[in-house]
Amino acid sequence: MFTRGGGRDDAAFEMRRDGPLLKFGAIVIGVILVIVVLGVFLLRVTRIEAGHVGVEINLAGKQRGASEIPVRTGWVVYSPLSTQIIEFPTFVQTVKWTKDTNEGHPINEEMGFNSKEGMEIFVDVSLSYAIESAKAPDFYVKYRLADMESFTHGILRDVVRNSLNEVASTYVVEDIYGEKKAEFLSKVQAKIEQKMSPVGVSVQQFGFIGAPRVPTVIATAITAKAQAIQQAERARNELATTQAEAAKKIAEAEGDAQSAINRAKGEAESNRIRLASLTPQMLELRKLENQKALIEKWNGQLPTVESGGSAGGLLLQLPKQ
Repeated sequence: MFTRGGGRDDAAFEMRRDGPLLKFGAIVIGVILVIVVLGVFLLRVTRIEAGHVGVEINLAGKQRGASEIPVRTGWVVYSPLSTQIIEFPTFVQTVKWTKDTNEGHPINEEMGFNSKEGMEIFVDVSLSYAIESAKAPDFYVKYRLADMESFTHGILRDVVRNSLNEVASTYVVEDIYGEKKAEFLSKVQAKIEQKMSPVGVSVQQFGFIGAPRVPTVIATAITAKAQAIQQAERARNELATTQAEAAKKIAEAEGDAQSAINRAKGEAESNRIRLASLTPQMLELRKLENQKALIEKWNGQLPTVESGGSAGGLLLQLPKQ
């Protein structure tokens, strides 16, 4: 009995001694569980991928303007109860709005606008743009959205269509369809940039996909006029070539004639100088030189026929010696 009683006393003593430790451990575990639960509900960790930027939005609405909205990159710790992280892509995106249902969305997304004379023109267009990292807060403050698909095919599409109409109202259809198309597109892109740059949207490229679509009769007339202009230009070039060749031949003929005249003048001058040098003494000297040359060539024979010297002009055969 004593032994059993002593064992119960020892167990009770051990329980009284370890009780505070067990309570403390339970409290610690409880605190840890509370922290974990609160962390799950009050704290979140996210990672902003490369090519993106995040803006931290205060859900209490205390931020006043884009300058008070911080830009986040990399790993971000935040409280979902008080803040929200919205990501925006900063890489270049290209969108195409075409009539072809196999490109872009499976619907006709062509754009139409009116020229200066009121002619309706339809086009397929391509646009490349990017969100500037530093201006992501401005973009959010302006549009209050994070869905880039809605922005691209809603807000941005409207801006492009309105810009096309504003610029086209100063151009005739022939210019848009023809040689001033590049100038027209440049002005439209500048108009889009003017509207979108303040909110952080940078336009990288804008252009038509294929040729603008106008009524067939207009397209035929424009093509015929362009061909006529080309033919006229070709005729002018051929005329200029012919005139140049004719002028070359005339110049060559004039050159030959002038050369002949110069040669004749030279010969005449040479003759004049020679005649001026023939004095009576020189003529007598030339005569004596000629006679001497004849005597040196004579072989000693007399002529076989001589004139009688009479008025009848008889010829006499002389006897041979």
